[in-house]
Amino acid sequence: MVATSWSTDKWPKDVATDIDPAEYEKPLFSVLEESAKDYANKTYTIFNDGTRTFAQVKDTADRIANFLASSGIKKGDRVAIFLPNLPQYPEIFFGILKAGAICVTCNPLYTASELNYQLNDSGARMVFCMDHPQFYPTAAEAVKNSSVETVIYCSVKNYLPKIKGFLGSLLGKIPKAESHDPSHRSFDDIVASAEPKPPEISIDPYEDPALIIYTGGTTGKPKGAVLSHVNFYYNIKALEEWGRLVHEPGGEPEKMRKGGFHTYLGVLPWYHSFGLTVCMLSACAGGHKMICVPDPRAGNPPFTEVLEAVQKYKATIMPAVPTIFVAFTNHPNIDNYDLTSLMGCFSGGAPLPPEVCKQFEAKTGAVIFEGYGLSETSPVVTSNPTSRENRKIGTIGFPIPGTDIKIVDIETGQNELGKGEDGEIAVSGPQVMKGYWNRPEENQAVFRHLEDRRYFLTGDIGHVDEEGFIIITDRKKDMILVGGFNVYPRDVEDILYQHPKVQLAAVVGIPDEKSGEAVKAYLQLKPGEQATEEEIREFCKEHMAGYKRPKYIEFRDDIPVSPVGKVLRRVLRDEEMDKKSE
Repeated sequence: MVATSWSTDKWPKDVATDIDPAEYEKPLFSVLEESAKDYANKTYTIFNDGTRTFAQVKDTADRIANFLASSGIKKGDRVAIFLPNLPQYPEIFFGILKAGAICVTCNPLYTASELNYQLNDSGARMVFCMDHPQFYPTAAEAVKNSSVETVIYCSVKNYLPKIKGFLGSLLGKIPKAESHDPSHRSFDDIVASAEPKPPEISIDPYEDPALIIYTGGTTGKPKGAVLSHVNFYYNIKALEEWGRLVHEPGGEPEKMRKGGFHTYLGVLPWYHSFGLTVCMLSACAGGHKMICVPDPRAGNPPFTEVLEAVQKYKATIMPAVPTIFVAFTNHPNIDNYDLTSLMGCFSGGAPLPPEVCKQFEAKTGAVIFEGYGLSETSPVVTSNPTSRENRKIGTIGFPIPGTDIKIVDIETGQNELGKGEDGEIAVSGPQVMKGYWNRPEENQAVFRHLEDRRYFLTGDIGHVDEEGFIIITDRKKDMILVGGFNVYPRDVEDILYQHPKVQLAAVVGIPDEKSGEAVKAYLQLKPGEQATEEEIREFCKEHMAGYKRPKYIEFRDDIPVSPVGKVLRRVLRDEEMDKKSE
């Protein structure tokens, strides 16, 4: 079922409001199949100067699918990927899908106990990990007392140019574990011994799961969002329809050119749906190059190597979270790098402070368009128009083609609210997950049927403004109640970001005897800067209403963020609760 036209006169010119289901009613691995046919000898992955074409990636994916099937992996079985952004990632990912299995993407920074929980909860039978002094031992420990039968470890040596691989081995620079369990398998060995013949399987793109992605770890036990082949394929096609970029100076906005014109910067982790869909899958679907970035913070100072990669490989497209834009903007040597190849940057994962947007665009010349999504929605739900003229900074834009959004009451999620009224954002569209893995009670809590359509309650509060742009006010659970007034952390954070010395800001509510809750601000200053509480208080006094002003201010060297770059307000709030209980 497709969405009706969104009520706005700001809808981007020539962009359709719906997507033909025939474009996405396919198995997700068709993305690779089609590009390997159309762009066989075009480069797909770039890793430390080593490149792999679409034909090579397909060949390896076919071999992995063959290996999985010969090892007893059947349709519907779960296979986990515990890897950073390495060139093997898309090969393994598509190989799992070609075997009819369900891919379980795991955060490579997990501890053994965290990974063990996810492997057991999903019932994964295999796991692919990196041959690395940290990652391999973690995986080896995590599979104990789990459902995993086979561990496959991946070395980067064969994905480097021959001379680099040789010198790396000679000098001991290629990471590898000290030793391997004899029962574990080498990725290179299984690829060499398997034939490039995937099993013949039948996929129902709507009903058959493609992935289980875990979410909600900052608020309790992580839940597995079960996502179908259509969920992701639709999202790719909707983004293709939505995006319009000026490809040449003085040119008119047009759909993104295909067949290798663009180079995607893989700075977001692919285990997360944002990096997976907007980078890895979108690059594949368009026949584009993709730079594999296992650690965006690498280099001295941090983020130096990723700046070098943008300059060296002429990256044009960069999906990222606000903390990465902040890191670029505040890098002490940013002026030493030519970043003018960047054309379009999709911001999501957390609200983008307007000041950060302005600073990044001034430094690079690229255009940032902010969107919104969740792991449960594959992930993209909305996006701003992709041009400076039509976007509206501080909003998340409009629903992408084929998606419908309602603002509903927070208490029941059943009653639609009018324009300008704050309520919970509810989403309906082909990208919405099937449900949480083995969590029927959670599914009842987050789904509603309105006007014969199924809507997912996002847990985010927002409203639609007079022009039709959607504005997120905040997470429902993050709202602070100060003496009867609603304070949304994002409002306060956006103002704090305007202070010239502030690099990162996080705002939470803490118990207060007089007002019920009080606002506390955590600030990470830019390198070399110093500030006093009084200075910040005077700034807040000038820029925000009294009830919004932080009652408490704490300066920190680091503010906790998730691996995807979201500021972890929950961690800060829990720290405050622990202090109170001491």
